[in-house]
Amino acid sequence: MSNNMPMLDASTMVLVLALGNLALCALLTFFNHGPVRAPAMTFWSLSKQIQGGAWLLLALGDSGVVPAPISIPGGYALLFAGVAIESGASWEAARRPAWRTPTLILGGVAVLVFFLCYLIDEEGLRSVAASLLLGAFYLSGSVALGWRWRDASLLQRFLSLATGALALVVAARGLSVLLLPRGWGWLSNDLLSQFSSGALYLLLLGNAFGVLLLTRERLQDTLERLETIDPLTDAPNRRGFFQLLAPWLALARRPGLPTGLIVFDLDGFKRINDSYGHPAGDVVLHQMVALCRRQLRDSDQLGRVVGVEFAVLLPRTSLDEAVMVAERIRAAIDTTPVKSERAMIKLTASFGVTTIRPEDSTTSLFQRADEAMQQAKRAGRNRVAPASEAVADI
Repeated sequence: MSNNMPMLDASTMVLVLALGNLALCALLTFFNHGPVRAPAMTFWSLSKQIQGGAWLLLALGDSGVVPAPISIPGGYALLFAGVAIESGASWEAARRPAWRTPTLILGGVAVLVFFLCYLIDEEGLRSVAASLLLGAFYLSGSVALGWRWRDASLLQRFLSLATGALALVVAARGLSVLLLPRGWGWLSNDLLSQFSSGALYLLLLGNAFGVLLLTRERLQDTLERLETIDPLTDAPNRRGFFQLLAPWLALARRPGLPTGLIVFDLDGFKRINDSYGHPAGDVVLHQMVALCRRQLRDSDQLGRVVGVEFAVLLPRTSLDEAVMVAERIRAAIDTTPVKSERAMIKLTASFGVTTIRPEDSTTSLFQRADEAMQQAKRAGRNRVAPASEAVADI
């Protein structure tokens, strides 16, 4: 009995790829079901449906059910369209949607190139074109996965490298036929063809589970981010700001430069919601935060503590310096009306300023800053009050 493992023939491999893509389509129908769908996932699901149909048509052609002059050109045309859409979906997921359209155009060009090669040579040149074009599109998807490499997760980097390696195996099949028609030593063209078919199957599995795992990973990252970031202003929320504040409270017990804290509240914000509606109020908050950030250093932290009350953490900043920063923010808000759809809305804010003391807790620190802010409001609003002055007046 031979010890060699039985190898799948080409017809069986095509059928396996067809059934695999169709099974994946059924899975995605339920995974991506819902009123709101991510564009990248929608395009990716569509690409798998098209690829499933392409491999099925090629399988029916190999079995003689569909004539070869129909199954081969039609199957490969669908296949190139499917992988082009899949590559475009990868660029969509990489936040490069502008690259999706050129990728789809290249998919159309690939179909025309394949038809031309098929008309010239139904066997050799057609196989070369198919391998090189498929490899190129999968390699494009690999680059999209590895985009922003430094920010990519370990899973994303692995998928990028694995997809790139498998894409090169697929392309190597075409290059070997073109450059080494008799093979290279033990690596015959038949063996490389088996490797190429295996690479296509691994790309099917890798892309399927990879995309699903990446979707889960990104959803988890989004949920974790929402725990500490205010989605409207993209600033730390109360929990996130207190996490940023904690190490500076600990450092205040050691000798060194002080850390400043500014707490401010928008004056009369309720009238904006009442007069112009809550969407206008959201626009005001978003643009106001962007305006405040332009007055701060990179090391400073602005957070939305509650409602329309905000806090600014100023590392290595004395009380006098913190007052100057607060005054700069106050003047910027006062002199920069916010443009909404219905009107130019003028804002003012009242500020309380303090520094972290060695004995401070989060409660005592914010209580002192809030008392200073209330002193600013009682004094006429649109002004800055340091905590020391508020304590003296009270």
